[in-house]
Amino acid sequence: MIFKMIKSEGIAHHSYFLGAEGKAAVIDPRRDVDVYLDLAQDNDLQICYIFETHRNEDYVIGSVELQKAAGGEIYHGSQFDFDYGNPVYENDKFRLGGLELEVLETPGHTKESLSLVLWDVSVSSVAQMVFTGDVIFAGETGRIDFYGTRNRPQMAEFLYNSLFKKILPLGEQVILCPAHGAGSVCGADIREQDYTTAGYEIKTNHQLQLSKEEFIKEKSEEDMYYPPYFKKMEELNQKGAPLLNRLPFLRPLSPLSFKNLKNEGFQVLDVRKPTSFAGGHIKGSLNIWRDGVSAFAGWFLNYQDPILIVDDSNPIRDKMQRALIRLGYDNLYGYLRGGFPSWYLQAEDVETIKLHTVQQLHKRLFNDDFYLLDVRKIVDRKKGFIEGSKHIYAGLIPQRLDEIHRNQEIVVYCDSGYKSTMVASYLLQNGYQNVGSVLGSMRAWIKASYPVVQSK
Repeated sequence: MIFKMIKSEGIAHHSYFLGAEGKAAVIDPRRDVDVYLDLAQDNDLQICYIFETHRNEDYVIGSVELQKAAGGEIYHGSQFDFDYGNPVYENDKFRLGGLELEVLETPGHTKESLSLVLWDVSVSSVAQMVFTGDVIFAGETGRIDFYGTRNRPQMAEFLYNSLFKKILPLGEQVILCPAHGAGSVCGADIREQDYTTAGYEIKTNHQLQLSKEEFIKEKSEEDMYYPPYFKKMEELNQKGAPLLNRLPFLRPLSPLSFKNLKNEGFQVLDVRKPTSFAGGHIKGSLNIWRDGVSAFAGWFLNYQDPILIVDDSNPIRDKMQRALIRLGYDNLYGYLRGGFPSWYLQAEDVETIKLHTVQQLHKRLFNDDFYLLDVRKIVDRKKGFIEGSKHIYAGLIPQRLDEIHRNQEIVVYCDSGYKSTMVASYLLQNGYQNVGSVLGSMRAWIKASYPVVQSK
């Protein structure tokens, strides 16, 4: 048997490649499918089956792209009207030599969610693995809020029954292979653990210790962020995303060409580190550090205006292309040739962001008039915050811009200074004049032993 987990950083997505005796199956493929094609070719396997555990909300699924490249049939849950592929039902079975994949219909996260149980029938009648999609993760269970507040109790009950009547009865030995890891927006608090087992989760997962009534109540009351790009992902994953055939070509642009396109309304994404961006950047550009693009592009970038990339002198185009097309950004256009240095060496206008140390912030805290903005997640805010700060999660800034004072100096802090500079760049984009970011943010504040207010 050949088994491989493929991790997509940023969105914390896990897909799986499984092969035996000349056949292969891919579960929840991402849109840049070359990794699956390479695995199939390197192991002399024909991709026969492409499974989707559900209509994903947080990335563009690559089933149609993979089918076009390698053939095979696409399968997904029957309780949703997909425009492509084939529905499967409870106890449907698929063979890969001595391996057998059995379908379990496991609604809860979504109505059409399914799980795939792997049996090595040549060895044992005991289930070996189960690919759970977003039904259960390490230390967490899937969110159930996609059908509105009124339907949460029903979806929570579906999820409970899927877990306790279908997945956990497979036995404590069964390895759980979820579609996401830590950092995903599809679970509230997923552990830093790629794999887990049913037995381990029974003993350590808080939600599996609850009665059915307690479970339904807790899940129904979960407060999860809902990024605006989810709607776009759901649309693409219902219809089948447009075929790419290859990664988009990014045009190398001179500073003059870059400036002209920017003035025409192209979006400018600067992927440098916060300190580099704060020290100097192209006016009107949005800063999302390289490793944060997958997590935050969908909150701030639109799908209409073409995107231009700014990096240091050594661009990482491949990584940016992959991160953005996984979120459906096919409107990639080009990058600044020579990176940001080529811009200022041509004496083009440069904008800066004021950086505050925690010592400076502490000294000013009760002496100066400014708007202190905390952009961390609410779960982190509840663990403690700087006195006098207002809270809006970074991703919600575009939706709640009118709550932020325009006639005051604004100082933004987050966990370590990355998200705060991103938010500061967005505020500058939207006409705010006096904006700063805190170096090291809450991590440095605590390290300096400055006071932290505990939430009531």
